[in-house]
Amino acid sequence: MKRIFLIVLDSFGIGEMPDAANYGDEGSNTLGTVAKSPEFSMPNMAKLGLFNIDGVTAKTPCAKPEGIVARMTEQSAGKDTTTGHWEIAGLISKKPMPTFPNGFPQEFLEAFSKAVGRKVLCNRPYSGTQVIQDYGDEHMQSGALIVYTSADSVFQIAAHEDVVPVEELYRDCEIARRMLQGDLGVGRVIARPFVGTSGHYTRTSRRHDFSLEPPQDTMLDVLKEAEYDVIGVGKINDIFAGKGITEFVRTQDNADGIEKTLEYMEREFNGLCFVNLVDFDMLYGHRNDVAGYAKALTYFDRQLPRILSAMEPEDVLMITADHGCDPGTPSTDHSREYTPFVMYGKNLAQGKNLGTRDSFSDIGATVLDYFGRSGGIAGKSML
Repeated sequence: MKRIFLIVLDSFGIGEMPDAANYGDEGSNTLGTVAKSPEFSMPNMAKLGLFNIDGVTAKTPCAKPEGIVARMTEQSAGKDTTTGHWEIAGLISKKPMPTFPNGFPQEFLEAFSKAVGRKVLCNRPYSGTQVIQDYGDEHMQSGALIVYTSADSVFQIAAHEDVVPVEELYRDCEIARRMLQGDLGVGRVIARPFVGTSGHYTRTSRRHDFSLEPPQDTMLDVLKEAEYDVIGVGKINDIFAGKGITEFVRTQDNADGIEKTLEYMEREFNGLCFVNLVDFDMLYGHRNDVAGYAKALTYFDRQLPRILSAMEPEDVLMITADHGCDPGTPSTDHSREYTPFVMYGKNLAQGKNLGTRDSFSDIGATVLDYFGRSGGIAGKSML
């Protein structure tokens, strides 16, 4: 029984890529920023070789690292969740997904409003936590949906759970997803339910992402066709629009995602468990909360011994990220950064540094290689 547990620490970048200036991200270094916080401590990741990765100078390298490490380069155009995860799975996106810095076209909004039976508010880039404070009262009075975007390729709809039931909000997002195609084909439509009263509105954990379906097969499809289990934990099923997934579970937060992963480690299955831990990005990176980001990384590191001790002889653990989101820069958006790759298995070599890789897709190729599969995806195996 061979199993891989691939964990994405959402937004855990390790330094600016050579083209970062093209994205307005010159000088970004998520790990470098967070490692300066007194709340930061990752001794278990250090033992695996995190600080031995090329270009990582935040802490002292480990003399005898136990893992295999590499610095991963994004080949795709963009720096968003969907693009990053697709590339990890072997699909490189040469054309960036559309963004809407001036809001969505009025003609589309009118058609969408007619389709869902509600008017819309806002329609411009906005902080997700701020938009519900600024438009929440008007939404409560009118029932109009709060529609907004960001620097990413997203169409987001916020609605109070007492005004728009969550299932209705999901339905509205499904309608938007069907309508947003072609030049309007954003990477994700996101439901953003919230609760609370005037001046004290807060988002709930019932967020739901409606992604574009990957335009071609990824490593997930290759594994599924070969009758391996492909399990998604957290946002994974949403990011791939269910394509190539055999089973999935959503999560409340990082702690829940880790517990769900440990539950799968206790189960017998043959294949891949693909995990996204989103709090780093959603709660801390976008909110420029350095201390919160540091605490979240420290918490993850403290759970690592539980994960490592639950590993079977043929299990492999892979830890990586999908982009950066440096909480120490003025920007609240994602950042164009290298990402870490840390791999450990009782049946793998120890202490190997594979340098800087050409693409995130080398991870997908490595996954397939471990299962003796190949075909159809970008990337070169690191085994």
